Amino acid sequence: MSDVIFREAVRADLPTVLDLLADDVLGRTRDVGEVDATYEKAFADITADPRNQLVVADAGGEVLGCMQLTYIPGLGRHGAERQLVESVRIRSDQRGRGLGRQMMAWAIDQARQRGCGLVQLTTDKSRRDAHRFYLSLGFVASHEGMKLSL
Repeated sequence: MSDVIFREAVRADLPTVLDLLADDVLGRTRDVGEVDATYEKAFADITADPRNQLVVADAGGEVLGCMQLTYIPGLGRHGAERQLVESVRIRSDQRGRGLGRQMMAWAIDQARQRGCGLVQLTTDKSRRDAHRFYLSLGFVASHEGMKLSL
């Protein structure tokens, strides 16, 4: 997939990104593909925050994937900033072609260029294929994550 570029999402990408989030076994239950005021605000907040990037994989103007990168300052690891990777999605007809691997390599490279000391992500326990994928990239399942829905 050499014709793919990774770029920050623009407002016109929002409906497609929402479709990607909803086109998922877990996303179907929690994400709606329609742009509404809540999604508009979230998109505006992400794009206005210099520590956040909503990134899309673009092939000739067609969005094939997305992810959100957040940069978190911290005192741990001698004050190292860390990159948090979230909401990684590849369009269903593009899965298994190496785009996810290419997208994650790009994200990791961005973290290195920024001087981050760590790249971290969470993935639902039910996503066995995702676990294998991230392990194949060198990630280590070193922590047990917890969430509290509000």
